Order: sequence, then C-alpha cells, then structure tokens
Amino acid sequence: MNTDIRVIIPAFNEEASIGKVISEIPEIVSEIIVVSNSSTDSTENVARAAGATVLSESQKGYGFACLKGMDYIARQATKPDIVVFLDGDYSDYPEELTKIVQPIMEDNIDLVIGARDKSLRKQGSMTFPQIFGNWLATNLMRLFFGARFTDLGPFRAIKYSKLLALQMEDKTYGWTVEMQLKALKRNYSYTEVPVHYKNRIGVSKVSGTIKGAVMAGIKILGWIFKYSFKK
Repeated sequence: MNTDIRVIIPAFNEEASIGKVISEIPEIVSEIIVVSNSSTDSTENVARAAGATVLSESQKGYGFACLKGMDYIARQATKPDIVVFLDGDYSDYPEELTKIVQPIMEDNIDLVIGARDKSLRKQGSMTFPQIFGNWLATNLMRLFFGARFTDLGPFRAIKYSKLLALQMEDKTYGWTVEMQLKALKRNYSYTEVPVHYKNRIGVSKVSGTIKGAVMAGIKILGWIFKYSFKK
C-alpha cells in the first residue's frame, strides 16, 4: 500500500525560488500545493508551470496560507496519510523530505520536525532573532512541558489525522509553535530529524525585518505562556 503524502508550501513573492523548490521535491509525494499568500509577482505562474496545484489566499499570514492548504485537502475525495509543510524560499533542501517522513512511515511517529542543526546550516542562513527565538522558545517548552524540541523549523511532517485533531487556528507567526504545543498537550509521539539549511533566495518577510521579528517573537511567547497555564 502506497503512502499518500501531500506537501503544502506557503509562498509570498517567491517567483525566483518556488520552481527550484518544487523541482527538488521527491517523487514519493502525490501532490504539491502552493498557497500564494497575496503574491504580487509571478509566483503563481511559476509554481503552476512546475506542476504544483496553486491556491490563492488574500489574507496575509503564514497560518492563513497553511489553513488554506488544509481546507483544500479537506475538500478532496481522498485524504492523505501524511502532510508535509515546507517553505517556498529554497532555504530548506526539499530532497530531505524523505528523511522527514521516514519516522512516520517506519516507526509510526505522529510528528516530525526538521531541525536546522548548527553543524548542517550554512553561515548566515539564520538571523540572530531566529536563533535566539528558537533557543528561548524550545527552552521554555522544555521547562514547562519537558519537551525535547530544539527547533521550530517550518520543514515538518505530520499524520493527516493527527493534524486535523490539533484544530490549528493561528493565522500568522505562531503556526509552528502552536502545532508543537498542541502535539505536546495531546501526548503525540514526536521526533526531530537534523536537516541542512541554506541562505534563502530573497529577503525574509519575518526575520528579515525588525517588525516581523518582534511580532513573531511576541506571538510565539504568547502561545507558550497560554498553554503553560492552560489546564
């Protein structure tokens, strides 16, 4: 029996990178879903030409784009076994998707995070706000929940049934930490897989601006403290 794997890629003005991302995704994936998050360039045309299903989400926000992809999947006659989330900026190595899904397929793990290991990422590929934010968030999760996470990396895979049960709701910067916190609360099995990481194509809409970094930090800490005191 083949495992049905679908990929959701939120993308905002990634015309220079999205084609590269799609072309390097392994053939084990049954569908690549690119959600254009109010892109004003040729992201949609490039993604469509590369063979992806292209959706458009007018409300800006990483979570909005992810939820749009999930809504599309929910409307399909057949549902996937695994959903993979991957950024469209070419900072990840799409071919490592096979490593990301392996613990689910072979060991029945519920959630797998692609951890951007320091030894595997290129110099300068993560900004100081990203590095500090990951350190702070994962250490707080360790303190409050005994979690073993070391990263909030966006390259991740989760069983579709488990994803639905999380009832994801964050619309913007808190999507990744919300997923990890809710997985902890529900006692999902999880693991991390070290992945390579490189300098993205273009400028980050979050870590590349002071406003984006601050807003992301506030949202991430807000989710952690919300769940720390939630019974």
